[in-house]
Amino acid sequence: MYPLIRPLLFSLAPETAHHVTLDGLQTAHRLGLLPLLVKRPADDPRTVMGLTFRNPVGLAAGLDKNGEYIDGLAALGFGFIEIGTITPRPQPGNPQPRLFRLPEAQGIINRMGFNNLGVDALIENVKNAEYSGILGINIGKNADTPIERAADDYLIGLRKVYPHASYVAINISSPNTKNLRQLQGGDELDALLAQLKAEQEKLAEQHGRYIPLTVKIAPDLDVEQVQQIAALLMRHHIDGVIATNTTLSRAGVENLEHGGETGGLSGAPVRDKSTAVIRQLAAELQDALPIIGVGGILKGSDAKEKMDAGAALVQIYSGLIYRGAELVAECARALNPKIH
Repeated sequence: MYPLIRPLLFSLAPETAHHVTLDGLQTAHRLGLLPLLVKRPADDPRTVMGLTFRNPVGLAAGLDKNGEYIDGLAALGFGFIEIGTITPRPQPGNPQPRLFRLPEAQGIINRMGFNNLGVDALIENVKNAEYSGILGINIGKNADTPIERAADDYLIGLRKVYPHASYVAINISSPNTKNLRQLQGGDELDALLAQLKAEQEKLAEQHGRYIPLTVKIAPDLDVEQVQQIAALLMRHHIDGVIATNTTLSRAGVENLEHGGETGGLSGAPVRDKSTAVIRQLAAELQDALPIIGVGGILKGSDAKEKMDAGAALVQIYSGLIYRGAELVAECARALNPKIH
């Protein structure tokens, strides 16, 4: 059905369409209609980071920032759901408009700026959800927290979400919070990971369960930066890495309507950059920790390309906007054609 309703959704402002779609999805779930509308992929369990994922196709962070739509999204057949990015305190994000479609390139530019209701609201939504599958919670820092105090915000987020998450993702790669990507630098990243790992060990003892930590990185890294990040992830025994976030590059879209908007570019234009980072990470890490591949997956073969480059799992977001729920099953089929 999505190809029929997409023109209507694309006639709305992108942020309006986002809320209309998710509200409609959640309503359809409550009414029990989704099984009639969506063919879920067959189970294809994968064990990664000590967790068993129903299938290797997940939802990337950003679509459901506050965990308000977990059950409706899960009904689309995802093997795992990642919510957030969430910050310790509520914040409105950047002024609207801040979300732009580039349909000719199957891309999206956003400068949302971690708009969210705060970590406490997300936790209440998680408690109220019926979903019992793998849930990642993606945490970030508030925009008005000085970059030299960023670790404080990440530690607050980690402590609060730890009892409610299957894994926690540390977002240090959004281009829409001033200076955030600075945390990917050697000394800054080394100090941040040391503090997070020490806190993870305390929390594991306190709660009697070990929750894996992953770090989400940018596609706009050179070879030396990827080498440095890989070495630090291994040194601090981080459990996984998510590659990649959106890109600041405008290669190939600079002449399109909205192509010059500031923010992070996702969708098809970031696919090759993301895959290149995954390939290099895989060579550097040598299976020391798993890679979750995300960026520009708009068809099943794109998901397979990410896995072939070295990813253990994949995530989609922009592809869902352009292709709808059928993309989930298509990617699952591409990753294991024998069971579909």
